[in-house]
Amino acid sequence: MGLAQYADDGIFAPRKIADVFRTTSEEVARTAGLGKDAVQRRDRIQSDRTQSRLREMIEVINKVEPRFGSALIAYAWYRSEPLPGFSGQTAMQLVRAGRAEDVLDYVDAVDAGVHA
Repeated sequence: MGLAQYADDGIFAPRKIADVFRTTSEEVARTAGLGKDAVQRRDRIQSDRTQSRLREMIEVINKVEPRFGSALIAYAWYRSEPLPGFSGQTAMQLVRAGRAEDVLDYVDAVDAGVHA
């Protein structure tokens, strides 16, 4: 799915993200490594840090969605599937630790057949 479905007026909207993943805005915040205030206060939603974390999470999920057939299943993978070569950490844990690029590189490598 396109990034626009997760945004309002060019800003990632936690409520829209939560609707797509059938969860709450607070859970989206936790999943992205943000505090509850980051998705409740307008000034915090628009902050660079909040928008960056939400963007990274959505980029990873969008990249694997075709493999799973739905955004909801891709979100479940993001949260729960340990990634080989990352000490059993999930994509969510890596993104929360600031390692979104590592996850995206891993997905690219799997798609290219480097990792099986």
